[in-house]
Amino acid sequence: MPRKQRSIRRVGEVRGVGLHEGVEAVLRVRPAPAGHGVVFIRTDLPSRPRIPVTVANLTERNRRTALVGAEDAEVHTVEHFLSCCTALGVDNLEVEISGPECPGMDGSARAFCDLLDAAEPIELEADRPTLVVHEPVSVPVGGGASIVALPGGPGLTVTYSLDYGDAFPGAQSHTLRVGSDRFRAEIAGARTFCLESEAEYLRGQGLGKGASHENTLVIGADGVIGNELRWSDEFARHKLLDVLGDLFLLGADLEGHVIAHRTGHAANLALVRALQSRADGDVRPEEEAEVPRTGLNHHQIRRILPHRYPFLLVDRVIELEGFRRAVGIKNVSVNEPFFQGHYPDEPIMPGVLILEAMAQLGGLLLLRKLELTNKVPVLLSIDRVKFRRAVVPGDQIRLEAITQRLSGGRGRVRCRSTVDGQLVAEARLNFALTEPPSA
Repeated sequence: MPRKQRSIRRVGEVRGVGLHEGVEAVLRVRPAPAGHGVVFIRTDLPSRPRIPVTVANLTERNRRTALVGAEDAEVHTVEHFLSCCTALGVDNLEVEISGPECPGMDGSARAFCDLLDAAEPIELEADRPTLVVHEPVSVPVGGGASIVALPGGPGLTVTYSLDYGDAFPGAQSHTLRVGSDRFRAEIAGARTFCLESEAEYLRGQGLGKGASHENTLVIGADGVIGNELRWSDEFARHKLLDVLGDLFLLGADLEGHVIAHRTGHAANLALVRALQSRADGDVRPEEEAEVPRTGLNHHQIRRILPHRYPFLLVDRVIELEGFRRAVGIKNVSVNEPFFQGHYPDEPIMPGVLILEAMAQLGGLLLLRKLELTNKVPVLLSIDRVKFRRAVVPGDQIRLEAITQRLSGGRGRVRCRSTVDGQLVAEARLNFALTEPPSA
């Protein structure tokens, strides 16, 4: 059932300095009718040019979401404000702004959330469009990052994970079932951040002119410099906030589960474009769309791998980079047959099956190349195996396989699996490349 569009009852404003431009600006919100959308108005320019929040008006700017409108007027760093519009369900606003960038405030979205709450959101007569994800939609990202929209309604769930390896803050993840109360409590106060090693470079690029230790968490070798965390996983929470802000550009409520790993605005917005390009009310199945080349659904996996239930342990492949890298998903249900006999009172997924899932993804990756040579990979040995945490019912395992060698009758794949950004297992798998068995 679609919800009603919303606007606000009264005018409200905040004032602050932009994080990147360092220019003070007043941001004032005014009511707007159904179907209007959110439109920024540059009140500091003589003609007060209008900048609607749409995918068509995106313009490329480093480390922030920026829009361009009439007379080439721009407004930058809109993602924190728009995250509140997404989470609070405020769809129609006129946003007057007296400068080129939204105020940075304390580096979070809390002030904007308070602003919209004080302006009293109200329902309008028209329905809000809803975009339902029926099949995975992913975009090529590279650099170990990935983002995918999966079926998962009702409503919208977002998971964000990041991984700094052995350096602070390490690996962390946060999942939000999007709603106004949970957003206020868990996400709105999460602040923007950067590495200490990045700060000087950003200043050299003309960025971060309004940033300080008060509004930006600066990550040093031993922790946050000159400030304290509000949550131990505040970095993942803020990146999730950014995803919500970028998703507002869809122009519709999204119903599904967005899973982002180490992404920035460019990847988030690439997913928005992919979703919107396939939207005629709903997202169509993968077989009818243009995106399958970057992933595989369960039908396509079954055409490549010989495994079948209950031993097919890769549900979906959400990202493929040629023959070099693959990212897959295994959803762990309480109804898995192995839970009936493996610690049934405290069910834990057997470690050998986690290894098998990684091996299946690795074999699938090699098969994409070997289909050209009429050979198949047969698991020869496993080394450098490490298990880090248990997998239990309800977990979603993110599997990653990277080809390290494929020649001379041998293939080697490095694999790792994570749950909510935390390492579960890793191993190096060695395959023999053999002729397929005769019929």
